[in-house]
Amino acid sequence: MRPKKVILCVDENEQELSILKFLLTTHGYKVVSAATGQEAIGVFSKTQVDLVLASYGMPQMNGGQLVDRLKRIGPHVPMILLGDPQSVNQIHVADAMVAKKNCSPLELLERIKVMSARKRGPRKGAQRLTPVTELAAAS
Repeated sequence: MRPKKVILCVDENEQELSILKFLLTTHGYKVVSAATGQEAIGVFSKTQVDLVLASYGMPQMNGGQLVDRLKRIGPHVPMILLGDPQSVNQIHVADAMVAKKNCSPLELLERIKVMSARKRGPRKGAQRLTPVTELAAAS
């Protein structure tokens, strides 16, 4: 059995956080949560996380600032920001931005699946493409 992917969910809204946790755990993910940016930094530093899912509109430290700090600690970890349509248009260091109101749970799950798969690298048994320079040298 494959180990579960660990997702760090960060949202100041307790109700939205519990909905995210329920959605992700019922689809096979292990969820660790934080209600503030400072708490998320502490959890991220102590826990092996496969993906971060953070709300953009948090009080003391918004999601963009949080992702910026977390990328300094673990640049290889994919990070998704959930925000309102205005914040989605802004440029951030997050790997993806998703509008909270316009995204269905299935779309969010698909985005998480794709983003968490990026971290793994090539699949077993996949053939590596030969660079064009090697093909030219072989001719």
